[in-house]
Amino acid sequence: MGRITVWAAVTALVLLAALEISPWPSALLIRWAFDISGERANARLAPRVPAAVSALADQAYDPGDPDARLDVFYPGTVAAGQQLLTVVWVHGGGFVSGSKDQIANYARILAGGGFTVVGVDYSLAPGSTYPKPLLQVNRALAYLAANALRLHVDPRRLVLAGDSAGAQLAAQLANVITSPAYARIVGVTPAIAPEQLVGVLLYCGPYAMKGSASGGPFARWFARTVQWSYSGRRDYARDPRGATLAVADFLTPRFPPTFMSVGNSDSLAPQSYALADALRRQGVRVEDLFFSAQHRPGLPHEYQFYLDTAEARLALGRSQEFLASLH
Repeated sequence: MGRITVWAAVTALVLLAALEISPWPSALLIRWAFDISGERANARLAPRVPAAVSALADQAYDPGDPDARLDVFYPGTVAAGQQLLTVVWVHGGGFVSGSKDQIANYARILAGGGFTVVGVDYSLAPGSTYPKPLLQVNRALAYLAANALRLHVDPRRLVLAGDSAGAQLAAQLANVITSPAYARIVGVTPAIAPEQLVGVLLYCGPYAMKGSASGGPFARWFARTVQWSYSGRRDYARDPRGATLAVADFLTPRFPPTFMSVGNSDSLAPQSYALADALRRQGVRVEDLFFSAQHRPGLPHEYQFYLDTAEARLALGRSQEFLASLH
């Protein structure tokens, strides 16, 4: 028993040391848990996928980058060369997990409303750090514009969309596209012109990365892991690039019309409320689907993927109505 106790103590110390030396152990644990959840959510949506939705899977939007793949979904009734309003969806996963495959069925369902919907993969942290995912999604836009006819993409009507970390990336890239000053700050040359980006669709995003490590021990551990992983720096709070991640601090009146939603029991909800207010102060058209604090049952992070609930179905319908209103 003495040897077992010693070995247990040594193992615990080694694990604690590993957590302080590298973000990888914690990031891999989060990835494992989030990927299980994402795959299950995608599987639950399978019975709701319309039969008449076609796909062009695993398109390489940057041949030199093995992570640069995207899927394209569109109504099966679309004629050759027909171009539809195109939603470019960036998946979530805390920047350390997730994939386009985990949002594929939701993309198919959204495409069933009469749109082209694109699911984009990007490199995950800690293996890749900021701003690589931002650069990759920007390159995906360039690829979609260059291959618009073949992919049923309307390059004059592009919508950036995302959930959780993907919502942050979508909103940040919308800032890059619509604000030349901000594009210079982050060092990204926009792949499309501002007038090509006609809308933004955001769910459950972390729009103020700094200062988000509040709450209980788990929330602090999660936020620390994500920010360390994504920044590539253990002292991420001192990383001058971190300030550029705060979407609301760089908005201009040219930011596109936006639809936003978040669950009332989501710890990130205050960040959605704050971003909606900041957009309205800029005079940007904002449609939101927010729920009162008393709403029951409480709606969790990524509630929109649970289409067996009335609230998620409402969110889907409101999203489709918003997209149909864009020109």
